[in-house]
Amino acid sequence: MGRVEKAGLRVDETLAAFINERALPGSGVEPRRFWEGLSMLIHEFGPRNRALLDRRDELQSAIDGWHIAHRAEPKDTGAYRDFLAEIGYLVPEGEDFQIETPETDPEFSSIAGPQLVVPITNARYALNAANARWGSLYDALYGTDALGDLPQGRGYDAARGARVIAWGRDFLDTAAPLAEGSWAAIEGLSVKDGALVPALREGAKFAGHRGEAEKPTDIFLKNHGLLIRIVIDPSTPVGAQDKAGISDIVIESALSAIMDCEDSVACVDGEDKALAYANWLGLMDGTLAEEVEKGGKTFTRRLNPDVTFTAPDGSEVTAKGRALMLVRNVGHLMTTPAVLDRDGGEVYEGLLDAMVTALCAKRDLDREGPKNSVTQSIYVVKPKMHGPEEVAFACEIFDFVEDVLGLPRHTVKLGIMDEERRTSANLKECIRAAKHRVAFINTGFLDRTGDEIHTSMEAGAMLAKGEMKAQPWISAYEDRNVDIGLACGLAGKAQIGKGMWAIPDRMAEMLEQKIAHPMAGANTAWVPSPTAATLHATHYHKVDVFARQAQIAALRRPSRLDDLLTIPLAGGRNYSEAEITRELENNCQGILGYVVRWIDQGVGCSKVPDINDVGLMEDRATLRISAQSLANWLHHGIVSDGQVMDAFRKMAVVVDRQNADDPAYAPMAPGYDGVAFQAACDLVFLGRMQPSGYTEPVLHARRLQAKAEQAQKAA
Repeated sequence: MGRVEKAGLRVDETLAAFINERALPGSGVEPRRFWEGLSMLIHEFGPRNRALLDRRDELQSAIDGWHIAHRAEPKDTGAYRDFLAEIGYLVPEGEDFQIETPETDPEFSSIAGPQLVVPITNARYALNAANARWGSLYDALYGTDALGDLPQGRGYDAARGARVIAWGRDFLDTAAPLAEGSWAAIEGLSVKDGALVPALREGAKFAGHRGEAEKPTDIFLKNHGLLIRIVIDPSTPVGAQDKAGISDIVIESALSAIMDCEDSVACVDGEDKALAYANWLGLMDGTLAEEVEKGGKTFTRRLNPDVTFTAPDGSEVTAKGRALMLVRNVGHLMTTPAVLDRDGGEVYEGLLDAMVTALCAKRDLDREGPKNSVTQSIYVVKPKMHGPEEVAFACEIFDFVEDVLGLPRHTVKLGIMDEERRTSANLKECIRAAKHRVAFINTGFLDRTGDEIHTSMEAGAMLAKGEMKAQPWISAYEDRNVDIGLACGLAGKAQIGKGMWAIPDRMAEMLEQKIAHPMAGANTAWVPSPTAATLHATHYHKVDVFARQAQIAALRRPSRLDDLLTIPLAGGRNYSEAEITRELENNCQGILGYVVRWIDQGVGCSKVPDINDVGLMEDRATLRISAQSLANWLHHGIVSDGQVMDAFRKMAVVVDRQNADDPAYAPMAPGYDGVAFQAACDLVFLGRMQPSGYTEPVLHARRLQAKAEQAQKAA
């Protein structure tokens, strides 16, 4: 790996070339100022970062000792809570307050809707996510199991099309009801004197049209702040089948999208980081493009333009054509060999991310044309922070970055991932620490469960992974996130989010279940695909989230901290041999299915078949909970080393079969000696020793090993 010297730093030459040749030119930031600023950030903030990680270890050691000392005693949540306060794990809760974040974009303040999370290293996925602001409801219904079954055959099925049209009419009756009758009965649409014909019920909003008023090509409606576009084209198969000539209903879908540099990517060196940053820059300056082959044709995918139409008063309206984009930096834990400090040590990756992603996002603030943020903001999601001290540290980092890059104070808005127990137990004070920056809080069940298991590792054997969602702590966690967010004034300023729907092929189930997220008071929730975003968007037409938030704030009693601190122990539960085998094999198969792609191919997020061949969206959060579950059972003697290894070998054969059609796949069996298989074993057998139960240290080390071996073979 070649390196260049920059202000006392030794920088990977690929990364340095990207910053010097692409990120800095046109940014308004002098190269010398950038590199000296980065060097100062790394050398001044690095030791403080290390001290925060040492504090995590100190607290974990104290908690381990307490559980060991009290393991034989009945569980006393009050005594446990007092102990956590005594060691400083729980901090005193201050007076009530309201956040003071400067103006945020409408996608945070006044419109509720789905949020996509995609790996920034995949340009096609990133562009698809940005362009998922608008989605065809008809396509989403026709091409998935949303209607209860999947399409059959290759051509257009008119009978299925009729079912789609009927579903769409029912949706319009809910989202924009007519003054008289149903949308199912209309035979045409027109605009007269700035009003829709047929007329809408009072309260429903006609937003505008395209084409001639007497014979429009598009009608735009608005409900709960979300636009609906009715496309009229009787020349298409669908339009010809429809008595009003409606060929599609296109709705605002993914209002926002997180471009992820963290859990869904496999960035382990300077080359990987340069790719991630380059794609983020391309999204921010509008130049990102990707050649795509589809249906035997090749085309170039770019960011979609804005959407324009004629308002009822005759003026022109411009609506966003793209999701509002956030970037997720890495947390405080990991270092990266992409840059070495003056002593030759790897630098903290989160510090590098903060400076470079903000530099790239500055391009959006300065350029002409459609902007990502209409309020001149940069949105950074910061994951895996432990408690208010670490949140405050993140805010200081961005103070420094803003000064170096010449940005006004609080340009960078912060998203707090509420996915570590020390953060959820101290959430009010975490928000206070970022009260001038916070624009987003979000629950993450999988990472939060992984941390729950690791933090309480010495308390005893935990319940099986599938039983966790029914435990008191998880409902307290989900409710407290909303309760505290509302009490701190996030409504009307910031997003309160909920987690991912992880089964992208089960859209009928998603339509049935995920309405619980807006009903819970979340003004956004994560979805795994643009299609899922379109279907989930229909929930936000049924639920007025901001009214729901007001209702929750006024009527619901806040959840108790003691419920949050209730450890999900198996207690006297004696699992049968069959139950243990099922849990072992489920976890081992999921770990291997994800890890083999991460290590061998650098794929950080993908649809991985589970043990029943059902595709699940997997990233490091799902890996963390599976690995920590097995590490806990191993530690407490529920399973043995031999049982775990036998399960890994058995499941390696299953994963090999599931990937047999991938020409780039290297089978794990029968040797069981490849780097990926070794990494999976490390995650479990060494899981108890991993910091906070995180998977990154093992994955990064093994991926670097695999890349070195692949390079050696290629040479």
